[in-house]
Amino acid sequence: MNSTRSAPPSERALTPAAARTGLRSPGSISVRGLTQSFGDKVALAPLDLDIEPGGVIGLLGPNGSGKSTFMRLLVGLVPLQAGEIWVDGLRLEGDGVEIRQRTTYAPGELHLYGELRGRDQIAFLLRGRDRATRRRAEATAEGMGLPLDKRVRGYSHGMKRQLVFAAAMAPDVRIRILDEISEGLDPAKRSEVLDLIEADAKSGTTILLSSHHLGEVDRSCERLVFINAGKLIADETASSVSERAARIVRVTYPEGVNLDDVPRALGESVAESMRVEGRQLHVMLETDDPRAFLEALGANRSLPAPVAIEHGKLSLRELYRSLYGVEGT
Repeated sequence: MNSTRSAPPSERALTPAAARTGLRSPGSISVRGLTQSFGDKVALAPLDLDIEPGGVIGLLGPNGSGKSTFMRLLVGLVPLQAGEIWVDGLRLEGDGVEIRQRTTYAPGELHLYGELRGRDQIAFLLRGRDRATRRRAEATAEGMGLPLDKRVRGYSHGMKRQLVFAAAMAPDVRIRILDEISEGLDPAKRSEVLDLIEADAKSGTTILLSSHHLGEVDRSCERLVFINAGKLIADETASSVSERAARIVRVTYPEGVNLDDVPRALGESVAESMRVEGRQLHVMLETDDPRAFLEALGANRSLPAPVAIEHGKLSLRELYRSLYGVEGT
């Protein structure tokens, strides 16, 4: 994981009082006992989380894990059922108008007006903001090559995503909440978006970024928060996740092979842990060097020949499964 700043927020210890009550400072996000259901479906189980001011925090999890619900709750777009939310030093009350004035939120689902020109769509997205804010959004959009005098119905999905991103980056606020902001972008445009996010974070802005791209969070995030089935399952520095991900080896065997005896046949000395799942052997090495394990694997003639061996190249879905034992899409 690449990180240019020291002392990531998740490594700074909270005082006993802060640990009990959460953060209340400008630029921070704090939730206590956050619970949300839609009918019989539990979207968020009781969830506690503190995010200190400044930096890029990755919010990760499978589809349907509760990420988008969590983000919408933070800005009052979903009625709060139980728990407390504090954003930028303000407690969420009612419909969250005051919090939305002091943050920006870019939703994962795009609902734009096709008949509007790009420039007019920016004005609509930033209604209530001043002219200078709209001009900044236009400058960002034009810098990304968007034709602002063209009707939005003629935009590609990626162009629409960039338009929403440009609007979200324009207001002078302490917190930005970006839901799958680079989804649908090609690698060059994604890199351009991340450049702007990283520059904004270096100026002190707190950015909560949900993503399905491992390279994206690998590059930009200092801290990773994993949610699954509405529950917080991990909250770690990005460097810690990167270090553990580099020690994972996955060995895939042919159909019909019984793998139950493979860990015992290899012996405990070659790895920190091994787990069989379907046709795959998930291995956590003691270091990021797989050679000793691969030598032991090749030397044991009693084992079936694998069809694939993977090390160091994991998607987020594979990372969920290997590190936390949950499925992701």
